[in-house]
Amino acid sequence: MVHAAFGKTAAQAKARDDDPFAAGEYVVYPTHGVGKVDRIGTEEIGGHKLELITISFDENKMTLRVPVAQARVTGLRKLATKEAMDQVLAILSGRPRTSRLMWAKRAQEFQAKINSGDLKSVAEVVRDLQASANGSAPSYSQRNLFELAIDRLAGEFAGVTGIDRAEAIVRLTGVLTGGPSAEAAKTAAVAVEASAAD
Repeated sequence: MVHAAFGKTAAQAKARDDDPFAAGEYVVYPTHGVGKVDRIGTEEIGGHKLELITISFDENKMTLRVPVAQARVTGLRKLATKEAMDQVLAILSGRPRTSRLMWAKRAQEFQAKINSGDLKSVAEVVRDLQASANGSAPSYSQRNLFELAIDRLAGEFAGVTGIDRAEAIVRLTGVLTGGPSAEAAKTAAVAVEASAAD
């Protein structure tokens, strides 16, 4: 019994990260979006030496330090793969889901999905809010949630496809509305796959 309890404590040896983060690469932090790893190294904080990942977020001029041992637990992850982006484009081109819940409850669910860092969940928020954002006079909070979600999605789409954030928003919006930018976004995804194969 004591052995079983010990196995579930923090004293247990941590599993080795088979795909560690590296300086110079772009990563996603759930509540802040896409950032760049500036350095990974030991720093002294409060008399304790910690191995930290330093991440900068250019959009909001912020720097974040995450302990290496807690990086995965906090939800820090590498940019999505091309396959994951294909799934995002499929979600965006789907029909928005409606809900009969009160707006306050739906807003909480949307915010939780955006802050989860899960790319598919963020895409669902964009898809489900875009109709009200484009059509029937959305409320201030609906518009804000839509803009936050599409900005997070565009940041990662831009990082994966190698375009700037403004162009990413144009392409994602094109997929949402089924316009000519939808084809451009799919072409960009194919180009990413081709460059990854080289």
